[in-house]
Amino acid sequence: MAAADSPSTALRRRDLCSRGIRLAGKMRADVVDLLDAYVEQQGLDASASVAAVEGVPLAAVEHWDEQTGTQRLLENLAAYRAFRALLAQMLEEQREQLGEADTGLGRALAAVLLQVSAFAYHLEELLRLESRGIPGEEGDGPPPPPHLSLFEQKLRGLGVLRELAQWAVRSVRDLRQLTKPSPATGAASGLAESP
Repeated sequence: MAAADSPSTALRRRDLCSRGIRLAGKMRADVVDLLDAYVEQQGLDASASVAAVEGVPLAAVEHWDEQTGTQRLLENLAAYRAFRALLAQMLEEQREQLGEADTGLGRALAAVLLQVSAFAYHLEELLRLESRGIPGEEGDGPPPPPHLSLFEQKLRGLGVLRELAQWAVRSVRDLRQLTKPSPATGAASGLAESP
């Protein structure tokens, strides 16, 4: 843990967090654009109510301010790994439904999938910097989707994109929290910085 307290490690952590904040901000903007296109392309009502999607952790969390830095990173990593699998499913369903007829929406989905994968890797880098073990991916992905009707698939996709947009906001907030100096006790963050 001594390495985590060195000035060079603190500087690297701050740099990774800053880049992560920019990545998450860009991802959120792209997801919002994709969400608009998805709603229009799928013929959905933007205000449609969607039940929680199985396999997607909710971005909202009770006692957010009590979480350690490591808890924040691990929850973010688990969420983006789940989104990676869900977006891959959505992309496959999109291709099955439309073939090459709608390359625009498919390209936008693929681009967001790449951003989610890159962000998950970025979170792994932050965890490595803190000398934390990276949890394996077994069981991180969502269960295989049940056989859903086309409409149910569309609604599930809407729910996935909405929650991904919320996670991007939470990720920015989590990474900003990690860049703040922690109290002398270190209780507010598992990633304490030296004064």
